[in-house]
Amino acid sequence: MSLLLALFLFQFARVTEPLPLAFPRDHGSHPAYQTEWWYFTGNLRDGEGARHGFQLTFFRSGITPSLAGRTSAFATRDLWLAHFALSDGKERRFFFDDRADRGSLGTAGAALDTLHVWLRDWRAQIDETGAIQLAAESQGHRLALTLRSRKGPVLHGDRGYSRKGSDPGNASMYVSLTDCAVTGELATPERGSFAVEGSAWMDHEFGSSVLSGEQVGWDWFSLQLGDGVELMLFQLRRKSGGADELSAGTLVRADGTTRALSRADFAIEVRSRWRSTHTGGEYPSAWTIAIPGEGFMLTLEPLLADQELRTTHSTGVTYWEGAVSARGTHGGKDVSGVGYVELVGYAGRVARF
Repeated sequence: MSLLLALFLFQFARVTEPLPLAFPRDHGSHPAYQTEWWYFTGNLRDGEGARHGFQLTFFRSGITPSLAGRTSAFATRDLWLAHFALSDGKERRFFFDDRADRGSLGTAGAALDTLHVWLRDWRAQIDETGAIQLAAESQGHRLALTLRSRKGPVLHGDRGYSRKGSDPGNASMYVSLTDCAVTGELATPERGSFAVEGSAWMDHEFGSSVLSGEQVGWDWFSLQLGDGVELMLFQLRRKSGGADELSAGTLVRADGTTRALSRADFAIEVRSRWRSTHTGGEYPSAWTIAIPGEGFMLTLEPLLADQELRTTHSTGVTYWEGAVSARGTHGGKDVSGVGYVELVGYAGRVARF
């Protein structure tokens, strides 16, 4: 087989239109596409009322869409990567770790027909009751959490089809569980194990595209508010400044119905900035979010200023991802809540893993 023919036959698929999704099947892996991730973030409280944030993320980066003709037990189609972080609001400490694995011999992987993704002893898996079990441990830090979705899957964009660039294939399929009740345990070297409860969010995306040449990074927000509303917003930042017109979001109402938000529907203002002593990267560190058509005016503050991950053992990307608090008004009534913010492209280039 010639190299050109091999390249033609073994290309990764691209997301060019909405794809039919069914769950729990499509919580599983989609290896025909080059890039996929499962993101779990959440805000928890311990028995003393102290706040804690957590992040557990699994990435699949396709090396080849097919293993045809390869018979070695060490042959692999994907590279697997994972990030684990805890934000301790009581001790004012942030911990993170990251790892990577080729996944041969079963050391990492994901099921095709349900949510079960793992990288060695870090895992996320739906159990027989429909709950999601999360587990990770590193350097005396541990999480063992049970998540129960209260609203079911939310499809962003056009039935899950989330455009990121002018090329129709510069897109992903994007689904979230925006409202998960959490119970379980955390552990730190300072405190040992302790019980926690709170709320969590899961994002799952797959596709085969990267940022366009004019895009230098993104700001992503997930918020869970006390009146039962959840918000997802993302801004794609341009070299020339400002947000790309394809920046978008989703509003999830208390009854589970949704409204897709375009770039014109919301405004995000940076209120302060924080400079990392680790990398010199300067990040936004507090925000005002306005959604006039829905009567929202919110201010966001981080749980900790330093929630920067430097993933030299896996994706090679330095980024800020951390727990935040939200406070403001919705429809003239006071509202508060919690969430997570991800800031990419402020400390070096956005590398493709």
